[in-house]
Amino acid sequence: MSVATVGGTQLHYDDHAPDGREAGEPVVLVMGAGGRGRAWHLHQAPALTEAGYRVITYDSRGVPPSDPGEAGFTVGDLAADLAGLIEHLHAGPCRLVGTSLGAYVVQELLLTRPDLATAAVLMATRGRDDRLRAAAARAEIELLDSGITLPRRYHAAQQAIQNLSPRTLDDDLAVSDWLSVFEQSLSTGPGLRHQLALTPDPGRLAAYAAITTPCLVIGFADDLVTPPHLVAEVARAIPGAAHRLIPHAGHYGYLEQPEEVNRQILDFFRRLRPAPSHEQDARRPAGAR
Repeated sequence: MSVATVGGTQLHYDDHAPDGREAGEPVVLVMGAGGRGRAWHLHQAPALTEAGYRVITYDSRGVPPSDPGEAGFTVGDLAADLAGLIEHLHAGPCRLVGTSLGAYVVQELLLTRPDLATAAVLMATRGRDDRLRAAAARAEIELLDSGITLPRRYHAAQQAIQNLSPRTLDDDLAVSDWLSVFEQSLSTGPGLRHQLALTPDPGRLAAYAAITTPCLVIGFADDLVTPPHLVAEVARAIPGAAHRLIPHAGHYGYLEQPEEVNRQILDFFRRLRPAPSHEQDARRPAGAR
């Protein structure tokens, strides 16, 4: 893992090219609230690398070991971090994949720096909070602010119930594996609290009409955190956006249904004209892996 200083913020990142082959167009993967970039390395990064793409993942501001950031940073700040990282790595214009908060960040980048993007995949995203999602976010922030520490097993069980599909939850063997993962990967610290406070402004749905980058919007049928109807609103707001709904998947659908998610991403990218690999090699910084 390498470190880039972008606008005074240190971001930890990984930059991988296909083994023994020329790297094609870069793809930057943007994780959701509290999530580390290494989560992409389980399924999406290997599939993209195998397909010939240069794959960049990173830990966003607020996610250790990247800088925690000061209270009150905005989605615009996270979009500026992303833009700065792309420029630091000479990776633009590139393809972008974001999930949850990461998708929201990508959407803002498409508005502020469309020159840095050739395509975007937006998963489990939304352009506004409904009443239930807003209440859940406030409750989680209040719990963090209270200073109460709940048992890891409780957090793990809640993570599973909130983020996985009923089909996964009905599989005892799968649930055991997921609970073990959640117990070991509990997100904490002030950075998480800062990220949880970032909720979409309802007015952004109208703003997305100005997005000109080709987009694929993916919803997960069993997602309780960003339900399909909120995802569909974003797809309708972005001119020409493709929209797919993946069954038997909760908020972590990219981990529950990785083969289908990867197929949708790669099929979408194949329909777009790729940047010549020699141009990408010219933009690649010396010493990048």
